[in-house]
Amino acid sequence: MDARPRVVALPLATLAAPVSWGTTYVVVTELMPADRPLLVSALRALPAGLLLATVGLMTSRWRPRGAEWGRQAALAVLNIGAFFPLLVVAVYRLPGGVAAAFGGVQPLLVALLGWMVAGNRPRPLPLTVGVVAASGVAMVVLRPGAAMDWTGSMAAVGANVSFALGVVLTKRWSAPSAPVAATGWQLLIASVLLVPLAAVVEGVPHAVETSHLLGTSYLSVVATGLAFLLWFRGVRALPAAAPPLLGLAAPVTGASIGWLVLREGLTPFQLVGFAVTVGAITYGALGAAREDGRTPLVERLRRQMPRWSAERMDRSPALPCGCPTGS
Repeated sequence: MDARPRVVALPLATLAAPVSWGTTYVVVTELMPADRPLLVSALRALPAGLLLATVGLMTSRWRPRGAEWGRQAALAVLNIGAFFPLLVVAVYRLPGGVAAAFGGVQPLLVALLGWMVAGNRPRPLPLTVGVVAASGVAMVVLRPGAAMDWTGSMAAVGANVSFALGVVLTKRWSAPSAPVAATGWQLLIASVLLVPLAAVVEGVPHAVETSHLLGTSYLSVVATGLAFLLWFRGVRALPAAAPPLLGLAAPVTGASIGWLVLREGLTPFQLVGFAVTVGAITYGALGAAREDGRTPLVERLRRQMPRWSAERMDRSPALPCGCPTGS
């Protein structure tokens, strides 16, 4: 079996996670209770956590032990406990696609925090692409004259800082042996914080509507449980520069759905920004697929295809750099 499609499949699967996150902007505003960021966050995290933790218990019986408790708790706060409520506050308060636009700073934040926390000096090319991608997202979703809410803006910045630090630490710490169970435990730990906070700060909702149930089901199962499984697998296996670039699909998806729902057209300026951002996402996916073999993913694939690597790559035409095509 040709293993090359598998090298491309992982970036594409990872890309599905931020695409699903991009849909949450419309789902939160149209289907979920208004002005209840903690409740929405708890409803999003708890069912997915129970489902994944149960599946993980049945398949692997994994649970945090020793130092893993501290690591999983830290990741739970960064990836979910702080990120979810701050993002919902931004969605409630910021107009149009402005909340989504802040996601364009993810590559820069990951590069900066990776340097500060893990000592990983950012390479010039990914850093440049991050700047270009952030500029493209801003062109797409930040329209001239849009009103700004400082509370919502600070919440959006805080959400992206929290999630970027979660990406850095996920990459830095050793991967758990059971990713499904580990993701479930992160969601459950975050729920332990979010549920009582929602009850105390916001109170119990007076009525539950059908739209709330539909929104909760989608946010919890698709945009949280499945999406986080795909995301964490990609973060651990792909080159460090790839996930934040792939994550730019979230603001682009959010803005695109906003245009479709609100029937807003695209100006030529926005079309240029859209093309720039999609180009950055493509760079992240192709760059991950063409990594030179230093990642665990490609090393595993090479061990699984010794004949293909030894025989077919020798017959591949060489690029100007002397590297065979497809490497």
